[in-house]
Amino acid sequence: MSIKKDAQNTINKRFRGFYPVVIDIESAGFHAKTDALLEIAIVTLKMNTLGWLQIDDTLHFHVIPFRGSIIQAESVAFNKIDPFNPLRGAVSEKKALKKIFKFVKKKININQCKKGILVAHNANFDHNFLMAATRRTGIINNPFHSFTTFDTAALSGLVFGQTVLAKACKIAGIPFDTSQAHSALYDTKQTAHLFCELVNRWKRLGGWPTHLSHRKKRDEIKSI
Repeated sequence: MSIKKDAQNTINKRFRGFYPVVIDIESAGFHAKTDALLEIAIVTLKMNTLGWLQIDDTLHFHVIPFRGSIIQAESVAFNKIDPFNPLRGAVSEKKALKKIFKFVKKKININQCKKGILVAHNANFDHNFLMAATRRTGIINNPFHSFTTFDTAALSGLVFGQTVLAKACKIAGIPFDTSQAHSALYDTKQTAHLFCELVNRWKRLGGWPTHLSHRKKRDEIKSI
């Protein structure tokens, strides 16, 4: 059965004008104002004509510790990042954020959204580091919402009864290689898959679009 594109099947309608961007940050500690940001990756999203959320593009940077930053030994031992390895190809915080913000602004415009919204697993951590780095570098016109986030840990706790990324992915049927965990690029991709599954599962259950009849929702689900 052919299903026409519904007016609600757009990212700007689905998320009230916000454009979700999945982010993961690896750092040299837990304190956003003092500890070094070492790696950042983002995954942008798109929605097909039937309203199913999908992965779009990826951007990833290794980051040079900012001057005067603290490197917590236990943190770099945990994420296995050598901040001073020249083979990392690291760039400054300012360069990384400028490229990310420019990229996100382009996606916001394409999707006719008004602002980006950070999606992350335990989002408060990543949001704090992103905002601290933005203030530190003096970059203006940050495209992300200043305090609102989508936290896949909280959403996974609700839907799957699990808040750990690897365990939530496993229950959702998403492969997770623990040997690659704590790489910003890998964790961002898996978090993006998880967020898409959470949003799409709600749609499959008939929770979105809210205005559709139950019959039309069943027809949409059968069409995928």
